Amino acid sequence: MPTKRSDMTEFQRFAVYYAPRPGAFSDFANGWLGWDAVRGRAVPHPDIPGLPLPIEALTRAPRKYGFHGTLKPPFRLRDGQSRAALEARIAELAARLAPVICDGLDLRRIGRFLALTPRGDTRALSDLAATVVRDLDPFRAAPGLGELERRRAAGLSPRQNAYLESWGYPYVMDEFRFHLTLTDKLSDTKAKQTQTVLEQAITPLPPQPFEMTDLCLFGEAADGRFHLLHRYALSG
Repeated sequence: MPTKRSDMTEFQRFAVYYAPRPGAFSDFANGWLGWDAVRGRAVPHPDIPGLPLPIEALTRAPRKYGFHGTLKPPFRLRDGQSRAALEARIAELAARLAPVICDGLDLRRIGRFLALTPRGDTRALSDLAATVVRDLDPFRAAPGLGELERRRAAGLSPRQNAYLESWGYPYVMDEFRFHLTLTDKLSDTKAKQTQTVLEQAITPLPPQPFEMTDLCLFGEAADGRFHLLHRYALSG
């Protein structure tokens, strides 16, 4: 069953993400993707000359999620669980987890897409993500056969397939790589061109050092767009 918030928006899935607090960094990233998950609305793309395609075409796949870094991937609530119980567990979790600091964020290619990735020692960040995955897993409904087959079609290692079966997602625990996705999958040439242009536009904006201070609960509405529902300060 979809879950509702006070404005009667229905949410089919939930996820726990990192999302930057309001400021120049989040404003640029929201405009780049064309979706502001905090306000729940589309926003205009910036005018950035020199890109190989219109920004709308470069960002089609990641747009619906909003600008984020995944900690607990999207999941449906298990029967017998509720959004209220999930929120209470996240609040408890955030109260005992400390903020995480990395040296900064760099624009890199991950396979065929571009993303911001943390620089420096990321062990504390990976440990935090693993804790979030484990502690919130009692709320996750098991994926259906179709979802499992779709994930496996991408080509998974035995370890990734085991994680898919255990945690509902293949890229968790030691397969986890924190990143903030900025583009769809691109050809090699288009990825290089986009990286050159985007690097100049975004480099001054990410915080240096990069600090994760919140767990952010997101919900997926019926149209597939994700909304930021609440921030929980890491205060452990």
